[in-house]
Amino acid sequence: MKLAILGATGAVGLDIINCLKELDVQFSELRLLASPRSAGKKIETPYGAKEVEAVDEKSFDGCTWAFFAAGADRSKRYLPHAITAGCRVIDCSSAFRYDKDVPLIISEINASRAIGAKLIANPNCTTAIASVVLWPLHQVFKLKKIIISTYQASSGAGTTAMTELINGTTDYLQNKKPTNEIFSHPLPFNLIPRIDVLQENGYTKEEMKVVWELRKIFDDDSMGISCTCVRVPVLRSHSESITIETEKEIDTDRTRSILSKAVGVDLIDEPHNDKYPMPLTSSEKFNVEVGRIRQSLIFGKFGIDFFISGDQILKGSALNAVQILKYVLGEE
Repeated sequence: MKLAILGATGAVGLDIINCLKELDVQFSELRLLASPRSAGKKIETPYGAKEVEAVDEKSFDGCTWAFFAAGADRSKRYLPHAITAGCRVIDCSSAFRYDKDVPLIISEINASRAIGAKLIANPNCTTAIASVVLWPLHQVFKLKKIIISTYQASSGAGTTAMTELINGTTDYLQNKKPTNEIFSHPLPFNLIPRIDVLQENGYTKEEMKVVWELRKIFDDDSMGISCTCVRVPVLRSHSESITIETEKEIDTDRTRSILSKAVGVDLIDEPHNDKYPMPLTSSEKFNVEVGRIRQSLIFGKFGIDFFISGDQILKGSALNAVQILKYVLGEE
């Protein structure tokens, strides 16, 4: 099996390489692709130093699978060439997520839909992190409504955004005024309650992605979902405050019991001992943390509030993509 990674020098691309090693995916060749400005660059990987190639229309010839992690525009540009070359694609961008015939996959939920597909879409990072916690509860209690507020790390906007936060924080602590190019306002010691472009309904596209994608993954268009996405001065790991209303009665003990056994989830729910989900503990971790589980004051015995934190580069993208490949390889 020959693999290619488009966007190999970015945060997601680099973590895809690490996840291939961690999940012991076997292959005969790994082709690292990026823009011409990165061509010839050597990067250290678990497989030794690898040279980056400039992507072109012939880059996918002879490849069995490709991971696309270079943004929607490049995904749209190079997908036809990959498919023509007989290469199957797992796309981490938003380019094809909402196409009816493209499976949108979370490995713990609906991986079987990826079998035989030439193109597989990876969900938005915010959606992916929420999904692994919501799904086991949906299976038992049937979710009616989901209300989410996010606390999204700077790395969700890329590695340059992380650098902007670090440099801006340094400037602030040296009594200098932080500058901003990636973000609409300086992020150090601040938060920005808008991520992505505004839609006609007043929500941002990032917020609507959660709505569209959860409904598609759960195969339930009747589910009521509302989301507010906020950028916070954290380097890595998105966190989310979530309230659910269920059709069946739900309580905290059963919720904890179910989530303690859920695949891809770590129950960290000892608030009296100061143990709860945080970016500090969830960063560079495969599982999503969940805690602060409470009976809803609004929905009573039909509602639960909880808090989650998960590495959006891993489960939110790179890890989930590699888990999809590993599942398909094991089933086909």
